[in-house]
Amino acid sequence: MADVLPYKPRTGEIPTDPGVYRFRDASGRVLYVGKAKNLRQRLSNYFAPLRTLHERTRRMVTTAASVEWTVVPTDVDSLQLEYMWIKEFDPPFNVRYKDDKSYPFMAVTLADEAPRVIVTRNRKIPGARYFGPFPKVWAVHETIDLMIKAFPIRTCSDSSYKRAMQTGRPCFPGQIGKCGGPCSMTVTIEEHRAMVDDFVAFMAGGDERFTRELTKRMLAASAAMDYEAAAKYRDKLSAIEAVLGKSALVLPSDEDADLFGIAEDELAAAVQHFVIRGGRVRGVRALTIEKEIDISSGDLVEQVLQQAYGEAQDVPRRILVPTLPDDAAELEVWLRERRGKKVEIAVAQRGQRADLMRTATLNAQQALIRYKTRRTSDYVARTQALTDLQEALGMSEAPLRIECFDISHLGGTNVVASMVVFEDGLPRKDQYRSFNIAETTDDTDSMYQVLRRRLAYLDRPEEPEVIDPTTDGVVAEDVGEVTARRKPRFAYPPQLLLVDGGQPQVEAAARALRDAGHTEIAVCGIAKRLEEVWLPGDDFPVILPRTSEALYLLQRLRDEAHRFAITHQRKRRRNDISSVLAEVPGLGASRIKVLLKHFGSVTALRAAEPGQIEEVQGIGPVLAQNIHSHLSTR
Repeated sequence: MADVLPYKPRTGEIPTDPGVYRFRDASGRVLYVGKAKNLRQRLSNYFAPLRTLHERTRRMVTTAASVEWTVVPTDVDSLQLEYMWIKEFDPPFNVRYKDDKSYPFMAVTLADEAPRVIVTRNRKIPGARYFGPFPKVWAVHETIDLMIKAFPIRTCSDSSYKRAMQTGRPCFPGQIGKCGGPCSMTVTIEEHRAMVDDFVAFMAGGDERFTRELTKRMLAASAAMDYEAAAKYRDKLSAIEAVLGKSALVLPSDEDADLFGIAEDELAAAVQHFVIRGGRVRGVRALTIEKEIDISSGDLVEQVLQQAYGEAQDVPRRILVPTLPDDAAELEVWLRERRGKKVEIAVAQRGQRADLMRTATLNAQQALIRYKTRRTSDYVARTQALTDLQEALGMSEAPLRIECFDISHLGGTNVVASMVVFEDGLPRKDQYRSFNIAETTDDTDSMYQVLRRRLAYLDRPEEPEVIDPTTDGVVAEDVGEVTARRKPRFAYPPQLLLVDGGQPQVEAAARALRDAGHTEIAVCGIAKRLEEVWLPGDDFPVILPRTSEALYLLQRLRDEAHRFAITHQRKRRRNDISSVLAEVPGLGASRIKVLLKHFGSVTALRAAEPGQIEEVQGIGPVLAQNIHSHLSTR
């Protein structure tokens, strides 16, 4: 592969102005759209030596046959043009958005003569004002049922409204008290419009004003002994309080904001978008993003905001994000043009905002896990994954049994390893194994040791377990004769060994297979940073497509092995320190637990003076001195 791309422009040809660039393939299809404050500086990164590029970026520039750019006056213009071109061309190497589902919204049709409130998934109703999205359809209907008790606006269909206005007979929802529009013959069009304005203002976050006003009117009517009017105000107030009770006050009551929690890895990201009006979460929306080329967290946030507000009508005054994008100032100008007022983009760092960001991020992490495991839980997807692996790794058969190994340590100490097993693309947790490694030089030596220990079981004969029929337990019988039952053994041969790591770890695994005489077993490694798949003896990795079922399966294997290794290491560390402390005379299990809880870590306990240890409940001066002396000598 040539190290210089044939379509690379001369450096002097590329302007230093802000602008938007497009990479195209030989047929003219747009592959990638990006923007830059300095086109020359940004594009020079793509035309660096190919060996220095991120693997997926290298795949994009080698697929492309040309690059073109458009200079714009300002950075804000480049932001707008980038968004328009991504929408127009849907480039395959830009991030791709997937809604987890089609969310229901509450919409008020303000363009109608008598606006009505409806539940819809259509975001393109002319002149409509949208609220939400809501997680469930029933949640929207429940909110509307409560709201029309306080703000009785129209809910009937357009045909029912037209027929009622022509005949002078109320629509059916109006007859049963479910529609308060002019078709109910109780209000005029002007009075109804005023109620619609109040409805919209309340849903947009003006809840305290209505609560105070209704309370004032109720008290005034009661003082004037107009108890019928007071009862109506009371019922409206109860309806408003019922709506407010559905969502807790998570931010100050005057806070209108959108908050984005993001969880990401090298290939995908999940976004939780919390819509907060009047300090309350009015709606939640989930997005899943597939990444094709490597982008920073700031760039990801920028593209998420572009997607969220490119065609949005409701832009809040504050947007809370986990990471501030580099072009935050330009984004604020772009959003201000849409809102007509100032918009602030900020990082949620402390207080209630930080707490809510942690909640949104936790939801995003769970959504990302669900997204990545959904494919491996589907039979068709699992079959496709195993077939793709067979083809990508050049195997003679699909790897029905895969074993993945991971090494975990703390600064070179407490080295442990894990082995997880997947059969037919599903985990076999009963066959997971963990290993303690007493002495090692590095990760590759640890990997070699563990694989030799595991492979040794393949050569052991399957000896039957002799069962004593006089003992308790289940005995298998065949035609009246007691038969030998084989014990579950660690001797099932895998078709594929997967190691967590790149070329060095794969070579160590291949050496272990050769020395054990089991070269019939395939081996590969997955490097976390770039998600590259390495084979022994190859100078370049295998790059699986981002949509590959095989890549998702390998990622899940790697992540499960890492989780299992960390769990084993933590358990071992707890047992080690408990064993050391148990050697102190007079120190029992309950006091050990209190000590570790008080100091938080073994390091802190070792560094503590006898006087500090004595502060722990149940620890006297003599015992504190014994603990300090014992830990100092270990």
